[in-house]
Amino acid sequence: MPFEDKSAMSQKLEFVRLALSGKAHVSELCRRFGIGRTNAYKLLHRYRMEGEAGLAERSRRPQSSPLRSLPAVEAAALKVRGEHPTWGGRKIAKVLARQGQSAPAPSTVTGILRRNGVELGAAGGGAKPFIRFEHPAPNDLWQMDFKGHVAMHTGRLHPLTVLDDHSRFSVVLAACANQTADTVKSHLIAAFRRYGLPWRMAVDNGSPWGDHAESRFTTLTVWLIETGVSVSHSRPYHPQTLGKDERFHRSLKAEILAVPFKDLAQAQLALEQWRGIYNTQRPHDALAGAVPMDRFGISPRQYSEVPKPFDYADGDTVRRVQRHGWVSCHGRPIKISKAFVGKAIAFRPTHQDGAFKAYFRHQHICTVDLNTPAVQP
Repeated sequence: MPFEDKSAMSQKLEFVRLALSGKAHVSELCRRFGIGRTNAYKLLHRYRMEGEAGLAERSRRPQSSPLRSLPAVEAAALKVRGEHPTWGGRKIAKVLARQGQSAPAPSTVTGILRRNGVELGAAGGGAKPFIRFEHPAPNDLWQMDFKGHVAMHTGRLHPLTVLDDHSRFSVVLAACANQTADTVKSHLIAAFRRYGLPWRMAVDNGSPWGDHAESRFTTLTVWLIETGVSVSHSRPYHPQTLGKDERFHRSLKAEILAVPFKDLAQAQLALEQWRGIYNTQRPHDALAGAVPMDRFGISPRQYSEVPKPFDYADGDTVRRVQRHGWVSCHGRPIKISKAFVGKAIAFRPTHQDGAFKAYFRHQHICTVDLNTPAVQP
């Protein structure tokens, strides 16, 4: 979308950072963000000359460094803390350094906060960073989930979150009125158009992307597979499988969801503004103080509005899934899932006699053993 709402500053910063990463052509980014090339090159020039301040309508670049004395250091640290009440010494020190100021050590910032009566609790900084496994490149894996049901003054909010595993970049942060497949799909399409396709998406086993009774696949996950994205489900009762997104939810709750929103419109505006801060300004301990934008880049895999044709391998037995999710494998009726009705799937022989792996396009669905007793539809 063009830069025209109250989150325009964060969108401009996201655009120039992606453009300067060297991982995408400016013309392609202009198409994805919906802006003209003249405006794009003007933004890039101003950013190179003035940094983030150059992206504002009126430059706020200070004429001189405000951090030349201890009182100024203290004032600057307290100002950042006042704007972000859950940030601790490490984050504030990184922010001051990124602004080009002679920032103190994190321990010094923590001391400043304590001297000024700032409480440093579980949500206020001071916790040791926790090291997690991460995928080696952006868009290798996106984690997706809803942040529960959040009460508002009018109605309920269902924040949809999609996080890039490698960079912790918030790909989607949407204020949703429900948790339906159509709602999720609309936000994913917008993300795919802007950032390209990930190789895989990790989700839990709940609706709308999980179904215990139907081999865990739903119409939404089938659509993702058709789009060219692999889908993996977390182990039941193991939320740590989506640990980065769960950690993102903790920050989201602490920093923005504490006070109820008036309605969905106010919630979406607040979420988008916070997303810009999270992606481009908020230092991340797991990234050694970098911000997610430092490590993120758009995917070279472009989204296709219409699913591309798919050819199965020679030797595969291809069958179309019939009503209620039944399909025939070498004369044996097999229940797959209603989510695949009308889709062509392939049975591929394994090293075990009578056992076949079932695939939908590139995705392994299940393993079928014809040596077991048949189940009739």
